[in-house]
Amino acid sequence: MQPAFGIDGASGGFGVLVIAAPLALGAAISEVRAEPGEVAKAMVGTWEISNADRDKICTVTFKADPAGSAFKLDLDEACVPNLPMMKGVALWKISADDAVQLLDARGRTLVEFNELENRMYNTERPNEGVFFMQPPGQAGPPERSAEQLMGDWNIVRGANKPICGLTLSGTPANLDYVLIVKPGCDQLITRFGPTAWQMDRGELLLKSPRGLNWRFEAEDDNKWQRVPESADPIFLVRP
Repeated sequence: MQPAFGIDGASGGFGVLVIAAPLALGAAISEVRAEPGEVAKAMVGTWEISNADRDKICTVTFKADPAGSAFKLDLDEACVPNLPMMKGVALWKISADDAVQLLDARGRTLVEFNELENRMYNTERPNEGVFFMQPPGQAGPPERSAEQLMGDWNIVRGANKPICGLTLSGTPANLDYVLIVKPGCDQLITRFGPTAWQMDRGELLLKSPRGLNWRFEAEDDNKWQRVPESADPIFLVRP
């Protein structure tokens, strides 16, 4: 059968054109594949996603293999049990503002990470907390969990001089825990007036209702030093 290109087949000719154009367009769309830009290329490889305490960890491997307008990835077996937000994650891509988006198989964004500092990303999810994404070698050793730090502590100033006793309780206060200051504390502590505490990327924060925070990093399991360091250092020490 020959195509109707003659005058007598004008309507048939237009019919061929009308049908053929959408088919050609559909074929072109189906052939669109993601091409990794510089940001995406830097993300290819293995990354660690964890909660703030780093007691729940998921390992994800970003691939450069295209899947439509996104890319493929692999999750380890611990991802969904440790971090339920990863359920359904099958693809990834870089957004227009360089955020790392984790997508389901239909291309819907489930989790979005934004760069906090060089090769360190985070996301905050309502009622779930803050989560971080970084290369495994950058993460360092496992951090202490909030449960490990609950209990009584002394604030020590300078040469092992206790100036206050406090309790890091396990009572929730939004995304924090309640902090109880014991009677007889130094004015330095009463002026600060901490009422809550939390773990933040492996560091311990004492928090005041006025928006003031004291940040401590671990020297060992039973001694934490306030940072940044000063000529008159302050420590948290187990009694």
